[in-house]
Amino acid sequence: MLETVTATRFAVPLREGGSLPGLVDADDLGMYVVKFRGAGQGLKVLVAEVIVGEIARTLQIPVPRLAIVDLPRDIARYEADEEVQDLLTASVGTNLGLDYLPGSFGYDGSRPALPEQAAPIVWLDAFTANIDRTWANPNLVVWGGQPWVIDHGAALYFHHAWGRRAPDATRFAAQPFDASDHVLGDLVDDLHPAHADLAARLTDVDLERIIGYVPDEWLETSEHLPDPSAVRTAYLEHLVARRDHPDAWLPGGAR
Repeated sequence: MLETVTATRFAVPLREGGSLPGLVDADDLGMYVVKFRGAGQGLKVLVAEVIVGEIARTLQIPVPRLAIVDLPRDIARYEADEEVQDLLTASVGTNLGLDYLPGSFGYDGSRPALPEQAAPIVWLDAFTANIDRTWANPNLVVWGGQPWVIDHGAALYFHHAWGRRAPDATRFAAQPFDASDHVLGDLVDDLHPAHADLAARLTDVDLERIIGYVPDEWLETSEHLPDPSAVRTAYLEHLVARRDHPDAWLPGGAR
C-alpha cells in the first residue's frame, strides 16, 4: 500500500491549473504537493494519478513518490485565503501527495530529453490515454538532470462515463492516441520497440497490484459497479485489453 502520512501544515497554494494543489508539510518531516479530494475534478482524478503514477514507477519512468496524505479538520484554521480555506475544509480525510522535488523546474525543451527517456513517457501517455502533456501544459519537471512525469488526472478518461453506462474495455482498447501534440513526440521516431519492452514488463499481476493501491473510499460505485472490488476489476480489464491490443491506439499502428 502507499505510505500514509498526516498533514501538519498547509504551506502555500500552487495556483497552476484548475485543481489548486498545494504544498503541505507532513509528520514524516517531508513536504508534499497535495492534490485535494475537495477540488472540482473529484475523486476520479486522484484515482488516475495513483494508477498512472504507479504504472510509471513500475516501468522505471521517473515519477515522484506518492503517499496518502491525511488532512486533519483543524488544518484550515489559520488559512486567511477564503478559497483555500474552503478547499481544505472540503478535503478533510485522505488526499494524494506527491513528494516535493526541491530545485526541480518545468521542462521547456531547452535541453531536450534523450530519445530513450522520451519513448517510455510517450508510450505511457498513449497507453493511459493521457492527452495532457503538450507544450501548452507539459506536466514534466526536470530534476537530477532527467525528466520526471507529473499530473496524470486527465488520463483514464473512460471512468468518467461509468455513472452513465456500463464499462466497456473493448472501446478503450480501440481508442487511438494522437501523439502529434505531445511535448516529447518529435523525439521519438518509432514506438514499437518501446511497446514490445514496456508491455511485456507490465504484467496482469503488476496492474492488479497498482490498482490495489487506490483507497476503497476513492472508488466511486455505480449501478454497474456495485462495490470497490467491481470497480477495481473494471480498471484491470480496461488496462489489460489496451495493453494486449495496441493495433488501434499505438501511434504508428501495430506491426
